[in-house]
Order: sequence, then structure tokens, then C-alpha cells
Amino acid sequence: MKLVTYLHPDNGAARVGALTSDLSEVVDLADSAEALGRGTEALTSMLALIESDEVGLDLAKAALEHGSLPGNCSLRLPLASLKLLAPVPRPTQMRDFLSFERHVQGCRTTRFKHRTQGMPDAEQQWEAFVAAGGLKLAPVWYEQPIYYKGNRMSVIGHEQDIQWPRYSKLLDYELEFGIFIGRGGKNISRENAHQHIFGFSIFNDISARDAQARESDGQLGPCKGKDFDTGNVIGPWLVTADELPDPYNLVLTARVNGEEWSSGNSGEMAHRFEDMIAHVSQDETLYPGEFFGSGTVPGGCGLELDRWLRRGDVIELEVQGLGVLRNRIV
Repeated sequence: MKLVTYLHPDNGAARVGALTSDLSEVVDLADSAEALGRGTEALTSMLALIESDEVGLDLAKAALEHGSLPGNCSLRLPLASLKLLAPVPRPTQMRDFLSFERHVQGCRTTRFKHRTQGMPDAEQQWEAFVAAGGLKLAPVWYEQPIYYKGNRMSVIGHEQDIQWPRYSKLLDYELEFGIFIGRGGKNISRENAHQHIFGFSIFNDISARDAQARESDGQLGPCKGKDFDTGNVIGPWLVTADELPDPYNLVLTARVNGEEWSSGNSGEMAHRFEDMIAHVSQDETLYPGEFFGSGTVPGGCGLELDRWLRRGDVIELEVQGLGVLRNRIV
């Protein structure tokens, strides 16, 4: 299923829906379940649905099937007429990982060349930097998944505006996707970790690169390089795990104002979501509704390209099987 949280056009209430097979309409799951004579507690919010596990999924599937019948058009709304929120408007927790080696190397390359730009020995400095292992990540990165915790209170969804933070002059997109945890747990084995993935969504980790670069010298963070209202964009919907049997061979593409800027493949992930779940759950309980970001694919941000967003730009992130996430910078 492709699940959405949307604002009902009549009363503005946040509702949980599922897309019809042609992606043109949304079935209101609670209304459809009620029409079936079923309880609707598990469908009052996306988090309630996730927490209800298989019981909720079975109910949602039955409601989608019933609402999709030709005679039940009153249970459906045109997708184009709806305002979508993030699938889980306020995730239980947010972690974003650094899973793509070439992304880190690309960012380091741009930053180094900026620092040495115009110097007569810039090329020699670059060669010495590479020879000294400047593009090699710290050993711990190869040994375990590395992550930071994002601001779960600043999440927005598809077609919602991204507000440029006043203190930044260099705003950037990051081409990612991620998972929502379904079943919670502690000390989860890698072999069983896939059972804890509820579904997948696209993630745009908006970054204030100038603030991030300044703060990185403090050996903690990221701080205001990531933390500002509308800085975490998830959507357009949540695709349940059964619809994406192989998340490690997906094409990811970023377009700005219709022009392709970035393209990558999820197959380059050094640490997969199962590795993340096993690592994070060591002596720490995971809860339904937590979000894990994949990290940025190689070439998947303006910093790597040395190409920067402007106010008014429209960013589209497309991930194979997950749709298109679109937002405007204001």
C-alpha cells in the first residue's frame, strides 16, 4: 500500500488514506472501515496504524479494497485536490545515517578545493591531500553505522514550502530515502531486523551548509546546519515494506526547476537498514514510528556539485518505487 496523511478538504482534519492502484484517488481508510462495520481506532493516525502492526495493516488493506470498489466513490477523494502532510507528521524519533562513502568524499573534495582556490600550488596541495588519505573516512565509519538525531518537530511533506533560514546563505538539498520502524524492540538481530521495517519514504534532508561547516569545528552536531523549521521533508507517501522487496537497487534522482542535478543508486549503501536497526537497538529500545534516513547518495547534493539553490527553486526528489517528493524554497 501507499499510505498518506492528508488534510480533509471539508474540515481540515488530518486523516489517513491509501492510494488507489492508479494513484489518482485516495481512500479514506477510517470511513471505509466504518462502512465495513469494523473498528477504526487503528486508523485514527498513521502512528496508530504503525503501532497496531499486522492487525492494523490487515484492516487498512480491507478498507482500501472496499473503498476502491466502483460503487464506493463517496469513500474516495481525488489525490490532486488534497494537501498532503508528511506520512508521519511527527515521527517518534529521527535518525539520519551516513551510508554512502562517495558522498562524503565528494563533499570533502568541494570543501578542499574552495579552501585552496586561487592558490598557486592548489593542484599540488590537492595531490598531497589525497596521498595523505584525506578522502579516507575514519575507521569507525567502516565498522558501524554512523548517525545523528534530527529534529522530529520540523517535519513537512509533499508540496509544502521550505523556509530559507535567515542565518544561512548556502542552502542545500540532500537526496535520500528512509524507513519507518514498525515493530519496536531491543537487541534486534540483523537477521530479524527486516521484520521491524514498516515501510519506506523519500527524505530531503535540507542543510544550511555555511552553518554546518562552521559548527563542524566544534566536534559535535550538526546543530543549526540542520535544525530549523521545515528542514526535514518526508513524503509524498509511505510505501509499505511488502511493496518494495529490494530497497538496495533503487535509482534516486534530484531535479531543480525541472533540470536533473543528481542521480544515484541505493546499492552503494555501505550499511543497510538492517545494519542500522541491529546497531541502534543494542541495549536501546526502538519504538514504532521512528524514522531512519539512508544518508545522501553520491552526487546527491549541491555541495558535491558546487551548485547552489536559490529562493523560489522547486526541488523534486524521485526514488524508484517511492514516487516524487516536490517542494519550493521560499
